[in-house]
Amino acid sequence: MKIAFGLKAHSGWAALVVLGTRSGELQVVDRYSIELIETGDASWAKQPYHAAEHLKAGDARGLVRRALVTTRRIAVREMGKALGRARDAGHEVVACAVLAVDPMPEWTVNEILAVHFRMHKAEGVLFRDALARAARACGLRLLEIPEEQLDEHAERALGTSVNSLRQTIVSLGKSVGPPWGKDQKDAALAAMIGLQGLRK
Repeated sequence: MKIAFGLKAHSGWAALVVLGTRSGELQVVDRYSIELIETGDASWAKQPYHAAEHLKAGDARGLVRRALVTTRRIAVREMGKALGRARDAGHEVVACAVLAVDPMPEWTVNEILAVHFRMHKAEGVLFRDALARAARACGLRLLEIPEEQLDEHAERALGTSVNSLRQTIVSLGKSVGPPWGKDQKDAALAAMIGLQGLRK
């Protein structure tokens, strides 16, 4: 069937929900977590700016650069695996919807490390940006959906009230069982938006 990925990132990992339609009915095709860091790097890679905070300037820049390069490489690898898994099952991935945060100003690493809230902002952007880059690298149609406006965006895109959409999400969760928390629900709603062109 034709399917869409919905992704919600956290520090070091992302929730992936794959939705498809069969006979006009939505169904959960797959759902699992994607790791975006290597296990051995977990102590610093989940929050690389925090890990770099007290290092010398050159070492801090090096650590952040390593985190960016490694996270982007892993994201491409894991996106490729997800795409291969879907294709091996006979599905066609028509979209990849990534929940995004507001873009960050062109701050240098030194400018980010100078203000604590900027470190949180940069780490929030890092993993979402890596997923978006990976989707493009894998040739997927990318939709970046503002996470804070997910409900409003879904209402506009799907032409349905958010209450009705959330009820649909709950029903989808009942069909597959736990885990089906906020991460999976938000990722599923993003995937629904990704499928919108097929449902018109």
